[in-house]
Amino acid sequence: MSTVLAYTSPALGHLFPMTPLLLELRSRGHRVHVRTLAGQVDALRGLGLEASAVDPRVAAIDNDDHRAGNTRAALAEAVATFTARGHFDGPDLAAAVAEVGPDLLVVDINAWGALVAAEASGLPWVTFSPYTPPLRSAGTPPFGPGLRPWPGVLGTVRDGLLRPVVMGVAERVMRPGITELRAASGLAPVRDADAFFRRAPLVLVATAEPFEYHHPDWAPDIVMIGASAWEPPQEPPAWLESVADPIVLVTTSSEFQDDGVLVRTALEALADEPVFVVATMPSGVDESLSVPANARVERFVPHAPVLARESVAVTHGGMGATQKALSLGVPVCAVPFGRDQLEVARRVEVSGAGTRLPVSRLTPRRLRDAVRAARGCADGARRVAEGYAATGGVAAAASTIEQRFLGGALRRSRPPADPGPPGSARPAAPTPRRPRSGVPPTPEPRQPG
Repeated sequence: MSTVLAYTSPALGHLFPMTPLLLELRSRGHRVHVRTLAGQVDALRGLGLEASAVDPRVAAIDNDDHRAGNTRAALAEAVATFTARGHFDGPDLAAAVAEVGPDLLVVDINAWGALVAAEASGLPWVTFSPYTPPLRSAGTPPFGPGLRPWPGVLGTVRDGLLRPVVMGVAERVMRPGITELRAASGLAPVRDADAFFRRAPLVLVATAEPFEYHHPDWAPDIVMIGASAWEPPQEPPAWLESVADPIVLVTTSSEFQDDGVLVRTALEALADEPVFVVATMPSGVDESLSVPANARVERFVPHAPVLARESVAVTHGGMGATQKALSLGVPVCAVPFGRDQLEVARRVEVSGAGTRLPVSRLTPRRLRDAVRAARGCADGARRVAEGYAATGGVAAAASTIEQRFLGGALRRSRPPADPGPPGSARPAAPTPRRPRSGVPPTPEPRQPG
């Protein structure tokens, strides 16, 4: 029996997609310990996993990128969040390694300090990404603004010209924080963010073609494993039995980003449609909403039983909610607000699995039209579901992990150091800085939404 230690960032949208992989490894006889949100520890133990809470100082640092006035400012805020958390989640993972004694580490892509600590540990390690990571790939537009792929010579020229503009901003913002975290663990700098996210011997990405674009230069160390559409087992709500009309599920982010306007607009847009609207607001229900007779608003409802009765899903463009619907062949109308959602929404459109409506154009009439159009994309949604299933899912991912890391002599040697930017010298380890102002040094754990 081997021991696997998993570490997640403090977000349900990152814990839930990793959970079925951990359950699969446990079902194969491995001991699995996960360090995650304090509010989910008991639930994970109830599933048969060992679990403990992340350092409460990690969970106390909120991602406030929704307050930014533009894309660049939002990126800077997100980078500040992951860097500030990294000064705590890195040592937290190191402490967990000493406590648990694992043979393998599985680390969330958003836990930057833990990624560094995993590399520094010398243990075999895997990066888990519940969304498409921002990695370069031939024939793919630069990640971020949600550009449509443009094949041929013109597309190559466009992407070549835009990549330095789009990714250059990201690199300038990200590099100092990544370098700081790596230096604190005695690791040399890396060339860029792409090199940082590809440090693990294996990166598992929870998506697949045809939803995801074709990446001929990703294999063999970056493996797509299909949609990881897991949610805690629970009974469907009793009121669902009385709903006769097709259901439209409307979702907002599990990590607050001020996207409640999507629910407000959907309730107005679909009030006279022959559907029943189920809207979930996990970050908190807006009590000022006017809810029509054909709708219900809840903080959380298990999506699976709702999706089984659904005609279309209206999502905020979050990878989890969007792929959960598509994995069941339910088409999507995606209204992206930020983060990776612009890329997710474009993939919905390009794959023919639904429609995309920019939030800048969000009105009741336009949303109603986009939902009607999405209902005609059922064939595309089914093709996406088939693509997810063809990967073999978490069973295939667990087999890959076993074959590469748990089947023989464990590889405990550290991977070769990245040379870093040309002419760079290895920096001295800095004194870890304090988190951003307003973050107390030892707060109570924040409960998930």
